[in-house]
Amino acid sequence: MIILRLAWRSLLNRWVTAVLTIVAIAVSVMLLLGVEKVRTGARSSFANTISGTDLIVGARSGDLQLLLYSVFRIGNATNNMTYESYEDIARDEAVDWIVPVSLGDSHRGFRVMGTSQAYFEHYRYRRDRELTFAAGTPFDDLFDAVLGADVAAALDYELGDAIIVAHGLGEIGFAEHDDKPFVVAGILEKTGTPVDRTVHVSLEAIEAIHIDWQSGAQIPGQTVSADEVRTMDLKPNAVTAAFVGLKSKLSTFKLQRAINEYAEEPLSAILPGAALQQLWGLIGTAETALGAISIMVVVTALLGMVTMVLATLNERRREMAILRSVGARPRTVLTLLVAEAGLLGLLGTLLGVVLLYVALLIIRPLVDAEFGLYLEIGWLSQCELLSLLAIVIAGLLAGLLPALRAYRLSLADGMMVRT
Repeated sequence: MIILRLAWRSLLNRWVTAVLTIVAIAVSVMLLLGVEKVRTGARSSFANTISGTDLIVGARSGDLQLLLYSVFRIGNATNNMTYESYEDIARDEAVDWIVPVSLGDSHRGFRVMGTSQAYFEHYRYRRDRELTFAAGTPFDDLFDAVLGADVAAALDYELGDAIIVAHGLGEIGFAEHDDKPFVVAGILEKTGTPVDRTVHVSLEAIEAIHIDWQSGAQIPGQTVSADEVRTMDLKPNAVTAAFVGLKSKLSTFKLQRAINEYAEEPLSAILPGAALQQLWGLIGTAETALGAISIMVVVTALLGMVTMVLATLNERRREMAILRSVGARPRTVLTLLVAEAGLLGLLGTLLGVVLLYVALLIIRPLVDAEFGLYLEIGWLSQCELLSLLAIVIAGLLAGLLPALRAYRLSLADGMMVRT
């Protein structure tokens, strides 16, 4: 206890350098914990890109390929699933709801997805969050379109604006369905998922704009106007994929096996959660790099503390000698310097935790709104607490180098006046 009081008073006498050292350690601790929070938030947001969906069904392909084109709108399906198969799956007694997905068109670099109104009712992200509208409503008319937040922001669209859908996925559409323009009926709130970069239209609308097209081009001499197409039967022949929700989780694997063994055509049914974890394992290497960088920052701060103590040690040789002359043992001097380093590390760590939570309270709403990244504010995890303990212990060990040097200084050397 006496040693701690001496260490505290010694730090107060050198409060400027002590405060700078504490701040350096605090910033490094905040960065270390902040990177962990961002890493955890990114993993959680990624894993919850789609929630509440028990199965994703599409034409026979790999799990990741089906996940990428149906959820992330990346790449193309190897084939489509017939609408008869879609209806057959929908009639299964285990199915609670099913949402069709039809892909293949784009608008100025953003994917266009045909679906049903059930999509806005059943699609969930970040565990249980529903899609909400920043403006407007779900599509009601045949040529209504609902824009994701990024589409509306990037192209500066508002309700009532007309948009032209292009055939294919190019940034510039050379084969446009300009005879059947869509009208923006709704704009979704930011979600931080691929929904933000998607133009949503009805499944019937996808069929309508291709009614007079074949093999990626309009049939020569055959033109069907937007008014005429409204009177036609627009039941699709095929869909790209389907999101399926089940009445009971217990029937998930049974239905998955039945779909994978479907006799009418080759289909695949995947568990979105498992596929997302598999995909994260491939792209999550960056989180390891971030963790390594934050650890290096902490090490740099501790090295700065050692440098500070060593730099002031020569000025404190007389102080050490006086302590020795009044009866302090060499190990007392060693313990004093180690205690100072420990106090610097402890105070820096505590300040870093405080700064972390203050920063989270300030930036969390901004990060959520701009990037859709949810940073959870909760108690520190066991791993984080162990990391903080390791930093404090590392601070104590870092103080050993200057402490050992002071330990070796003799009383006579300390009292000597150097010129």
